[in-house]
Amino acid sequence: MFETILDEEERGQVGIGTLIVFIAMVLVAAIAAGVLINTAGFLQTQAEATGEESTSQVSDRLQVVSQSGYLSDTSSGTVDHLQFVLAQSPGADNIDLDEVSAELIGEDGQETFQLSSDEVDINIFTGGSNNVMTDTSDRAEVSIALTSNNDIAGVTENLGYTLEEGDTLTFTFTTPSGATTTTEIRIPSTVVDNSVRL
Repeated sequence: MFETILDEEERGQVGIGTLIVFIAMVLVAAIAAGVLINTAGFLQTQAEATGEESTSQVSDRLQVVSQSGYLSDTSSGTVDHLQFVLAQSPGADNIDLDEVSAELIGEDGQETFQLSSDEVDINIFTGGSNNVMTDTSDRAEVSIALTSNNDIAGVTENLGYTLEEGDTLTFTFTTPSGATTTTEIRIPSTVVDNSVRL
């Protein structure tokens, strides 16, 4: 019934040695699989974070609804302060205006400051609260004192920046997520009224 194997070389391997090799192979495969799963999870988390940051940099922007400048008097031709009406861009998350930075570049040089600084007065007149815009229908009026000849309520300092008739200025708002909005201001060469729409 059973065949007797007389040749020792034809006998199959059995015993503890084979079991140890098998267990070692299983352990190596399990460790390799664990490393691959951990790496895949880390890459997925990193990709999600990068995607969210990229989306914020594109969508969390401010829109300039209107911009204007004011002169202390028409004889001086020097703009006292700038006034912007701002809104959220469509699809933007909440924007805290106190965390927004602004940069102006013109013929008198460059100035960078936060909207929460003493040179700026923020007035949210539609929606929002505590200088935070939460909806695209929210509107905020931001007044920026350029010179000392201004009478803006809530402003205690000024930038000492000269902006006169015929000057141009590039103004950039940057939200906390890094999204930027740039607008150009051109002062007319002749101003006959104290309020100028730019």
